[in-house]
Amino acid sequence: LLILDFGSQYTQLIARRVRELNVYCEIHPYNGDVDASGFAGVVLSGSPFSVHDADAPKVDLGKFDSKPMLAVCYGAQYLAQHTGGEVAPSDIREYGRANLSFVEGSNRLTKGLSNGSQVWMSHGDTIATLPDSFELILSTSDVANAGFHVKGKDWWGIQFHPEVYHSTEGSILLKNFVIDICKCS
Repeated sequence: LLILDFGSQYTQLIARRVRELNVYCEIHPYNGDVDASGFAGVVLSGSPFSVHDADAPKVDLGKFDSKPMLAVCYGAQYLAQHTGGEVAPSDIREYGRANLSFVEGSNRLTKGLSNGSQVWMSHGDTIATLPDSFELILSTSDVANAGFHVKGKDWWGIQFHPEVYHSTEGSILLKNFVIDICKCS
């Protein structure tokens, strides 16, 4: 599994959670020349940047077009913004525990997640509008677009951090992506 690092404080923890599933992964900087052909899937990490910052990390998403992708926090905002969605500053910085108020249980990424499950938020921007090609799969009471699936692709984005301890069912979501979707063993 390839983890593309946008400078998140949690990137190493994403790798640890993947390795706890007995799956090999590598962390590469977003601005490196990465050949994704040898990887079963891609994770886009979070970042301390806003997608609106002039010096925000950028990557050519087309390089990963044929790969399953899980975009986390900044990665999800980047994916949404660069495919026609709108990312806007949150009224308040969303940092801390939240609970899922909507779970689309038939989606492959969210299979087994409970309504009300606790997740960990850490962002100052929010995905205000999803592109037409996206379907909503997760929400909290404060974050309407907490998770999405790109129709016709094996691409997902989540606004929270499944790799941290405070996301109580984060390991289920990661296993769904790494094992069931990417077919890693």
